Amino acid sequence: MRYDIQMQNLLKKLQEEATHALTSVKIADELRVFEVAYLGRKGKLTELLKQLGSLPIEQRKTVGPIANATKQSIADAIAHRRETLGVDGKTPSVDVTLPGIRPSEGHLHLMTQAIAEIEDIFSRIGFNRVRHPEVDTDWYAFGSLNMPADHPARDEWETFFVTAPKTLQTTNYKLQTHLVLTPHTSNGQVREMERGKLPIRMINIGKSYRRQSDISHVPMFHQFEGLYIDTNVTIAHLKGVIEYFVHQFFGSNRSYRLRPYHFQFTEPSFEIDISCDICAGKGCRLCKEGWLELGGAGMVHPNVLKAGKIDPKKYSGFAFGWGVERTYMMKEGLKIDDIRLLYKNDLRFLEQF
Repeated sequence: MRYDIQMQNLLKKLQEEATHALTSVKIADELRVFEVAYLGRKGKLTELLKQLGSLPIEQRKTVGPIANATKQSIADAIAHRRETLGVDGKTPSVDVTLPGIRPSEGHLHLMTQAIAEIEDIFSRIGFNRVRHPEVDTDWYAFGSLNMPADHPARDEWETFFVTAPKTLQTTNYKLQTHLVLTPHTSNGQVREMERGKLPIRMINIGKSYRRQSDISHVPMFHQFEGLYIDTNVTIAHLKGVIEYFVHQFFGSNRSYRLRPYHFQFTEPSFEIDISCDICAGKGCRLCKEGWLELGGAGMVHPNVLKAGKIDPKKYSGFAFGWGVERTYMMKEGLKIDDIRLLYKNDLRFLEQF
């Protein structure tokens, strides 16, 4: 092929490339980069035109005008694009001497912050963070916790049930053919006992699921489950641990109470209330009477110890389960009077914390 024809083809191809590339230029800074890339001292067109000197004179006469026309065409296209973008080609669209704009930074969600703080407090008194399933068999969620088959917690209006795969179906418990979204973190109690390592000082923090939704309940919430099993464990130990946590999390001046209650998996059992920070104990739409229930506690029932293969005549222990959301709502000065606010994803609310 003659060199002049080859040169003409290269010029044509370069012009098509430049025309196509120019359509993606959106801002003035990109336009300046484009102009240098094609028409600058070391631009693509400039480098191509340097090859004209190697052509015979007669061929140069043919290719020269085409080369000039190509250069002018690209320059005109750049000028038109500059006009379209509304810039004069001289004033930078960005003042590079100004300090950069720091992008906004997010932060951990309130519940993530609360869980980290709770874990840290219990770690100081020897409780180890463990993790147990949030979808579990009926046995661990109910049966192993001394709950009979007709217990109200097993009602489908209370708990989310799903059918278990056949590989999990057994005959040693008639309702073990079901899986549940764990209604509490207490399903980790017997699982922890089955590990066979005594004494046990665990804190299990995870999601729980119940069919409830109002000012103080949400269908998915977090709980932290404490379990301490050793020889000669008494209610005094339970009260001491609760008092330590209350003073560390809420402050030394905060009031709490143990109120006798009934749970299938502890005996004796208590509910734990904290003085309401929203109304300072006067009574409000959240607490009703000045106290807000945070969770339950008690001495581990002998039947639960037996389910975990632990001798109740030799060992004793206590357990407690608290709602993380409720606990955090009662922190001094927060004034969160509706638990549903925590999960509305409203940045105006979340950015306050």
